[in-house]
Amino acid sequence: MIQQALYHMPETEYGYAKDEKTVCLRLRTARTDTPAVAVIYGGKYDFWEKRCRKDMVLTCHDRLFNYFSVELQPEDVRLVYVFELKQERQTFYYSEDGLTEAYDFSKAFYNAFQIAYLNGCDIHRPVPWMGSACFYQIFIDRFYRGDLDKDGSYINLEWGRIPNPKSFAGGDLKGIHEKLPYLRELGVNALYLTPIFKSISNHKYDIQDYFTVDPIFGTNEDFAALVETAHGMGIRVVLDAVFNHVSERCGPFQDVLKNGNQSRYFDWFLIHGDRVDRQAVNYECFSSCAYMPKWNTSNPEVQDYLTGIAVHWIQNYHIDGWRLDVSDEVSHQFWRKFRQAVKAADPNCVIIGENWHNANSFLRGDQYDAVMNYAFTKACLDFFAFGALDAAGFADRLNGLLMRNTDTVNNMMLNLLDSHDTHRFFTQVGENRVKLESALAVLYLFVGAPCIYYGTEIALPGGYDPDCRRTMDWALAERRGPTWRLIQRLAKLKREEPALGIPKANIYAEGNVFTLERGEIRLKIDGDSFAHVIERMG
Repeated sequence: MIQQALYHMPETEYGYAKDEKTVCLRLRTARTDTPAVAVIYGGKYDFWEKRCRKDMVLTCHDRLFNYFSVELQPEDVRLVYVFELKQERQTFYYSEDGLTEAYDFSKAFYNAFQIAYLNGCDIHRPVPWMGSACFYQIFIDRFYRGDLDKDGSYINLEWGRIPNPKSFAGGDLKGIHEKLPYLRELGVNALYLTPIFKSISNHKYDIQDYFTVDPIFGTNEDFAALVETAHGMGIRVVLDAVFNHVSERCGPFQDVLKNGNQSRYFDWFLIHGDRVDRQAVNYECFSSCAYMPKWNTSNPEVQDYLTGIAVHWIQNYHIDGWRLDVSDEVSHQFWRKFRQAVKAADPNCVIIGENWHNANSFLRGDQYDAVMNYAFTKACLDFFAFGALDAAGFADRLNGLLMRNTDTVNNMMLNLLDSHDTHRFFTQVGENRVKLESALAVLYLFVGAPCIYYGTEIALPGGYDPDCRRTMDWALAERRGPTWRLIQRLAKLKREEPALGIPKANIYAEGNVFTLERGEIRLKIDGDSFAHVIERMG
C-alpha cells in the first residue's frame, strides 16, 4: 500500500457535517490500492470501550487516486474515528499517526481523527432551489432592446454587427422583461445578469453608483418590475456584485482625488503615498486598469458600506443571489462578514464567487456557497475542443473536481461552458454542433447548476472579448432549432428528475466511451465521434 497517497483531514471536504445528524467522511488512497475500507467510530469520551463500524464505498477515482466515502449518523455529536484498511490478508489502521499495523483504542484520545462537536452554526446549509436551477447568463446591452422610446443617441453598434470594446447596442431591462416567456419556454428558471448599476461602460464592471440602475438599461422601477414578473414565472434573479474595485468616478474616490490623505475615504482604497498620482498609478486597481481603483476590503468601513449595498438589493428588490466579481482578490474576512449579512437578510440568497482556480478555502460554509466552475469549463474544452483528454481522462478529471469540495458545495456549483469572459464554446469546438450538444448534455447532467450564456441555444459563435459579446440573433432564436430543443429537454430533465438534484454521480469510461450516470439517467458520449446518447436505465 502506497502510504504517501493516503489522506484524510477532518473539517474539510474529507470530513464535514451535512446537517446536525449526518457526517460525511472521505478517505483517499492510491489508485493502484483498492483495500476494503471501514471506519471505526464512536463518542469522544467513551471510544475506548464503545465503538461502531461501518464499511466505506469506493465512490470514484481520478488519474492518481481512489476515493472512499461513507455517511454516518453518530449517536454522539462529539465524534472520533479511525479507518480500517484490509488488503492482501493484512489489516491496517489509519489515524493521525498515519498507517499502522495495530491500533491501541485505549489511547485513541491522542491520535484518533475527530470532529469535536457538530455546532449547528458551522454547518454549510444548501440553498434549496439551487438543486434544480437552470441558469441563463445575460450580457444586458447585447440581449434585447425593449424600450424603444428611450434616448438612443448613445447606441453606436448596429444590431448584428461585430462589437468592439466601446460598442453600445441598446439592450435593456425592459428587453429582458419582454423575453421572459421565451426564457421560461427554453427551461430557464434562474437569471444571472451582468452588472446593472450606473457606469460609463457597456459592461458596467466599473460602477459609479451601486444604488442606481444605469439609465441606458432603465430605472430602478424597471428592475423591480422585472424581478416581480420573473418571480411570478418561477424564475430567480441573481445580480453581479463588483466589490473588488469601483469606478474612479465614484464619490469616495473623487473625494480622495481632491483631498488626498485628508479625505475621510482615503483608507477606503490602497494608496501608496499621501495623494493619488494618476500618472504613476500609485494605488491598487483591477488588473492594470487605472480607472478601476481597488477597494480596501480589510477596512471595516468599506466592509459595512459594501455589505449594506448587498442587503439593500435583497431587502428592497428581493433578488435571489449575488455573483461576486474577482472574488478571490477580496479579503476572506470581508466575505465572512458579507455572508453573515446576506444570509441574515435571506437565508436562501445564493452567493457565487468568481474564482477561476481551486476555491476550497472560500467554500467552507463561512463565505461563498459555490463558484463559477471554470475548472469544469476547462475539462470540457480539453475533451471536446483541445483533444487533451480522452474519455477516460475526461471521467477522471470530472471525478477529481467533485472531490475538491463537499457534496453541499458541488450541488450548488455554477457549471458553465463559456461566459462573457471567454471564447464562445461553439467557436472553440470549430462550430461542430455534435460537440456542442454533447457538451451541453454533460453540463445539464453533471452535479451542480448548469448555466448557459445567452445565444448558446442558437449556437452563437464568438472569439475572445469583445467578440464573445455579440448581439442576440432573435430571428434565429424564433426558429427553435435542434440545439434550442435539446436545451429545453435537458432543462426539463434537470428540473423534474429527483436524482439530478442530489450530489451523487457515477462517472467512468469503457474504452473510449464516456459515461455519466445519475439515478436512472445515463449519458454516453463516443470519444471518437463525440455523439451522445441519453437513456433511462432499467
